[in-house]
Amino acid sequence: MVTSDPDTPPAAPVLTSINGILDLHAFHPKEVPDLIREYLRSCRAAHITEIRIIHGKGKGVLRETVHTLLRREPMVRNFRLANDRSSWGATLVDIYPPGVPLPPRCAPASKAPVLVSVPGWYRLLQRIFVKR
Repeated sequence: MVTSDPDTPPAAPVLTSINGILDLHAFHPKEVPDLIREYLRSCRAAHITEIRIIHGKGKGVLRETVHTLLRREPMVRNFRLANDRSSWGATLVDIYPPGVPLPPRCAPASKAPVLVSVPGWYRLLQRIFVKR
């Protein structure tokens, strides 16, 4: 059993190389937002513009958290799910290089309803099965 001694200073952070691959399996979900932001900044400073974030498959909760964070981050050019054997267990991220100015942050989208055209067969099923 390991006990923590209040007189012992906390362990120093572990230094790792920035290689463009971030595996989130070893982190708590509440650490993920700050971790991703800092990792993106470190990669940009190291001139790494293609990043792989491994979040795992599971139920998709962590994947959605990562994608939400990436949508808000101005240095992210685009992102997509990996198309290799990891498929939806990893996200590939492209960020702007350090010399390129970042685009201004967009205002959050309003909650106005989005009009979507639905196929005719769907409207027919709605008329048949949905009681009004």
